[in-house]
Amino acid sequence: MRPVFLRRKIETGSDEELLKRYRDEGDIRLAGQLYERYMNLVFGVCLKYLEEREWAKDEVMNIFEKLVTVLPQQQEISNFRIWLYVVTKNHCLMLLRSRKSEAAHAEAMMNDPLFFMENTSGMHPMGDDEGGETDDPGGEDGMKRLEECIERLREEQRNCIRLFFYEGCSYRQISERLGVDEMKVKSYIQNGKRNLKICMESMKV
Repeated sequence: MRPVFLRRKIETGSDEELLKRYRDEGDIRLAGQLYERYMNLVFGVCLKYLEEREWAKDEVMNIFEKLVTVLPQQQEISNFRIWLYVVTKNHCLMLLRSRKSEAAHAEAMMNDPLFFMENTSGMHPMGDDEGGETDDPGGEDGMKRLEECIERLREEQRNCIRLFFYEGCSYRQISERLGVDEMKVKSYIQNGKRNLKICMESMKV
């Protein structure tokens, strides 16, 4: 099925003419037909850098959504094809840098559970959401107690805690992986942290 922005008769004219008409009329379908001329190019560049076909397909649409906003602001585009190539390349490089950073962060937490306990309170399961003191388990015994308390959590809380703090997943990523609403994910994490604190306090007695 053709995207909505392509469901109309094909407009003739040069890239520059279509671009000018889009700026003047604001008709998203004009931008869509201009973009359609180079969708194969965009997909090829995305696939080259991202190396994942489905990811590349998704970014083809994301780049179009970006263009709809950016094009009216770009008054000096002498060659749309070259300009689009550069935009696509930079878009992919930004995604790769972001993924690399997230992967490094997640790896650090996986290799050293204390990693997230050395950061701000909001970044570890024993942190105080109100910005207060952190109940840092510290040491091997403390980590064992923390792990035992995590195991005692309800399954949905335990899964969300592990994905958020140990794998560095966002609320949205957890929602997609577990098939749970994002608001419920946030609730599970908050309640899980509260239960962990209670559990850890009880073990100190």
